[in-house]
Amino acid sequence: MKIEGIEVERALESVRTALREDLGLSTSLRTALEMLLVLVTVLLNRVTLGSRNSSTPPSQDPHRQKKSRQGPSGRARGGQPGHLGTTLMPVGEPDEIQALAVNREMLPPGRRYREAGFERRQVIDLDIRRCVIEYRAQILEDGQGGRYVAPFPDGVTRPVQYGRRVKAHAVYLSQFQLLPYDRIRDQLQEQMAVPVSVGSLYRFNVEAYERLEWFEPWVKDALAEAKRANADETGINIDGKGHWLHGLSNDDFTLFFPHAKRGTEAMDEIGVLPQFHGILCHDHGKPYYRYTDCTHALCNAHHLRELERAWEQDGQPWAQTMQELLLEINRAVKEAGGSLGPEASVRWRDRYRTLLAQADQECPPPDEQERRRRCGRIKRSKARNLLERLRDYEDDVLRFMEDPIVPFTNNQGENDLRMTKVQQKISGCFRSMEGAKMFCRIRSYLSTCRKQGVTATEALALLFRGERPAFMQGGIGAE
Repeated sequence: MKIEGIEVERALESVRTALREDLGLSTSLRTALEMLLVLVTVLLNRVTLGSRNSSTPPSQDPHRQKKSRQGPSGRARGGQPGHLGTTLMPVGEPDEIQALAVNREMLPPGRRYREAGFERRQVIDLDIRRCVIEYRAQILEDGQGGRYVAPFPDGVTRPVQYGRRVKAHAVYLSQFQLLPYDRIRDQLQEQMAVPVSVGSLYRFNVEAYERLEWFEPWVKDALAEAKRANADETGINIDGKGHWLHGLSNDDFTLFFPHAKRGTEAMDEIGVLPQFHGILCHDHGKPYYRYTDCTHALCNAHHLRELERAWEQDGQPWAQTMQELLLEINRAVKEAGGSLGPEASVRWRDRYRTLLAQADQECPPPDEQERRRRCGRIKRSKARNLLERLRDYEDDVLRFMEDPIVPFTNNQGENDLRMTKVQQKISGCFRSMEGAKMFCRIRSYLSTCRKQGVTATEALALLFRGERPAFMQGGIGAE
């Protein structure tokens, strides 16, 4: 390990050697110096951990550096061939047409002119304004004093009220774009002349949450029947206390759920994994292995980072070789179209096992003679724990080789949770468990709709009209 050009391990080892050789030190001073060496080692291990060799996010990397600018590629500026751009195209039926006539006073005199058509140019712009609809219900009276009033449309119950589009837009800004209530209030007031209070914005979210009561059991059933699910969890702050936000997702569906616990108690309460029989991709959390009716697949992005740490901090040569081998297998799988044949899989497994056998010599288990009458498993180093996991869970590590629906990493689950971290950075915390559940249910619905090709705006418009997206109206489809 090098820090500013200093070989840290070599320096620490020289200090330890000096302590062993200096017999004139008092017992108390020797003990104090040895304790300081332990503390220095622990702190160094923490300081040198980053996003490359641990689960630390890139935003928390110490001395984070900007990505260096790449040199010239030799290609022309702009989009490359095959890139799907967003070039403006003319609209067939414009909302407004303005005819521009030639100023005949500017034309050469003494000539006759005839109409020869027109040249067309379009300007695509925004017209942000409120739309007030007034319903006037006819009143009829008969000769006997009877009074008959035409019925108002469903939902129109007050003299003045907010419409469905205002509610859908407010929920879109709050739950999808993650804007604070005060900024949404300002935007509606300043750009659309729609006066709305923070309390009303909150009630719009509550209404969306209640309208989606049917969605949670629907998406839970969809995920339980899917062939693959990606599971992950992340810490969240609810009213100043640490909680967990659990995520289950795949290419088609998303479910978020907040809970005070991280393990099996929370997963059982969510209710998907106890009835899941597909392939579960995760990061080797022990609670996931309590579910034995499904097949497990491990995230190799975590393995690559842990191997990086074992090589950089512990000086384990096998870790660097294993890192290169996993990346090489992944490239072979991609070149093969998503999965390898039986013969190729056997060859890669042989290399994998041979490397682990070599690693067992480089990073041996602790000596059983050090047990000193203690029961249980002797403490192992992080590198040794990683080695034993790669050995004992070989099938789960390499499952991506042979099954095309198994990814190399659990990025699907991690990416789906990423916007939750953005929300926490903006708002700091959820004020209550009810607010966290409201956020999770609405975000689950919007994420699922987007995966099915339905925009967030369209999904919320359907919700406040009391309709379901077309893909939710039929039977539940597996991935």
